[in-house]
Amino acid sequence: MEKPVLDNVQASLRKKEESLRQWMSEASPDDKALMLGSSSEADVVSHLAVVDNSLESCESASLGRCTVCHDFIEPGLLMVDYTASVCLSHLSGEEADRLEHELELAQTVQMALLPSRSPDIPGLEVAAFSRPAQIVGGDYFDFIPFASGDYGLLLGDVAGHGVSASLHMASLQGLSRAIVSTSRSPAEVLAQIHRLFIHNIRYTTFVTLFLAAFDAETKNLAYANAGHNPPLVLSAESASQTVRWLHPTGAAIGLVEESKYEERRLTLTRGDVVALYTDGVVEASGASGEPYGADRLVDVVRSLRKESAQDIVRGVTRNLEDFVEGRPLADDATLVVAKVT
Repeated sequence: MEKPVLDNVQASLRKKEESLRQWMSEASPDDKALMLGSSSEADVVSHLAVVDNSLESCESASLGRCTVCHDFIEPGLLMVDYTASVCLSHLSGEEADRLEHELELAQTVQMALLPSRSPDIPGLEVAAFSRPAQIVGGDYFDFIPFASGDYGLLLGDVAGHGVSASLHMASLQGLSRAIVSTSRSPAEVLAQIHRLFIHNIRYTTFVTLFLAAFDAETKNLAYANAGHNPPLVLSAESASQTVRWLHPTGAAIGLVEESKYEERRLTLTRGDVVALYTDGVVEASGASGEPYGADRLVDVVRSLRKESAQDIVRGVTRNLEDFVEGRPLADDATLVVAKVT
């Protein structure tokens, strides 16, 4: 294998190892429980072991050697999957087709702008607010139709902020738009994005991601949550305005070696409000250092539940700005509100 290729892979693997070890040592127990979903810290350790083994192979210059012909595999394949150990020519037809498809998806990664306006979804009002902590950020929201005709609502948060996070966000956006439009299931999308991220040297961090599919005819909402802050659903029918939380159904993208994403469903009714948000909203600090918190977010949304989605977003952002008293946000903050009409 050519030395520049190995050097590139090795540098990226070291960044990934650093990101994972920093998360293991610094993340709070609550953050770990949220981002791991049904996985455990042992699964992160397993992923670290794969990274460490690959680093050892880099150091011995044996990374990417084909187990069939004992020659080195194609550099392009190694860049997409640093665990690859079989040349393209030795793959079965089905394996080659799948890899070719995933390579094409990886090539769609490109910088693009967040949606400039809310989508037109029958029976659903949608509004959004996003503010980066720096000039650019790592929060990502989008509205992408599924192949089934359902309407996709997506919110993601790349670990970190600033230029590095924004570049990963752009990659996530390109992949999401390519995959969601050809898929029928939120869980299927998250699983495929995870496969594309986990061993790709371009992705040295991890991403929390929530994806839902809304059926305008039945008002059913199917969703999968990859370690993201649980969106809240405020029911219009309940006299007590019961809140339902859409908790993670799998680990954050790129955090564990293998991750499965469970898909869950609920049926919405007229007046129900769904609020998606990133941790920059609920972790924003007030004058005393107290975080804004999920309970305060619920209280504000509940007080505005009869208003439009746009008015709910405006009300929450005004309340958040009053809470931080003009201080800059420490993290990117995004809020997406959908209301059944």
